[in-house]
Amino acid sequence: MILALDIGGTAVKLGLVDEEGTVHARGSADVSFDGYRTPVFTTAVRAADAFLQAHQTDIGGIAVSATGQVETDTGIVVGTNGKIPNYEGTNLKAGLEAAFGKESWALNDANAAVLGECFTGAARGLKDVLMVTLGTGVGGGVVTGGRLLEGRRGIGGELGHMPLRADGPPCPCGLAGCYESYASVTALVRRCEEASGLSGLDGRRIFRLVSEGNRYLANALNGWIRDVAAGLCGLVHLFNPEMVLVGGGVSTQEDLLIRPLREAVLSQVMPRFREGLRLERASLGNDAGIVGAVRFWLDRHQSA
Repeated sequence: MILALDIGGTAVKLGLVDEEGTVHARGSADVSFDGYRTPVFTTAVRAADAFLQAHQTDIGGIAVSATGQVETDTGIVVGTNGKIPNYEGTNLKAGLEAAFGKESWALNDANAAVLGECFTGAARGLKDVLMVTLGTGVGGGVVTGGRLLEGRRGIGGELGHMPLRADGPPCPCGLAGCYESYASVTALVRRCEEASGLSGLDGRRIFRLVSEGNRYLANALNGWIRDVAAGLCGLVHLFNPEMVLVGGGVSTQEDLLIRPLREAVLSQVMPRFREGLRLERASLGNDAGIVGAVRFWLDRHQSA
């Protein structure tokens, strides 16, 4: 059994996962309860210790999915765009091995998610998969030839920070006009508020109002879907996947998002890239990170 942690900006999710990717127990803890005065990693270690004590299970190792740019060889969080205090520079691997005496491996949460979907989720058994997660920002991960695309430091796959327009809106990463600035749910909310004059919108409310017939929001949503599709078309031409997966809370909107997004992407990509290409919503939900982290742990453990 592997202890898996999925460390995010607001919570750490925990799970006990076997080598087949089955989750046997789940837990979570708030990591921002005191405005991050207590470092995220400190909270995560305390939560992991309590979780293990509660379940009294012997573990073979610790697998970590974590927000931020995580060097896969060292387990160090090397970048966060300054979003989380007392987090950047944390050595997740060394810290967990010191705390629990178990072999530990860590990777970025979006990369973990695509590995999880390929392990037990919607892309199970596939070797060339592109995944984007639409939320506050845009996360992404790529599996090519059956292997996670890591890059030189293990921080590859930052699909949300592919600049699309040099004169576009500023991005928290320091660039301008990133894909995230057009394709995130944050961008959808901004677009819908500007189009409708409404305020205080969120993704859930937008889709509800569109389903009730609000044409201003429907037009804004369709424009946003076109932007999401345009970026995906470029990524399909780069990576030639057999499946594109869409994650994030909005991905549950089959009729209002997934179906029109699928139609837009398949109608725009070049013919040979379209052959056999599928676009589906991710299926693992909150388990994607912990399952993918375990897949990564197993790969690293077996190759050691």
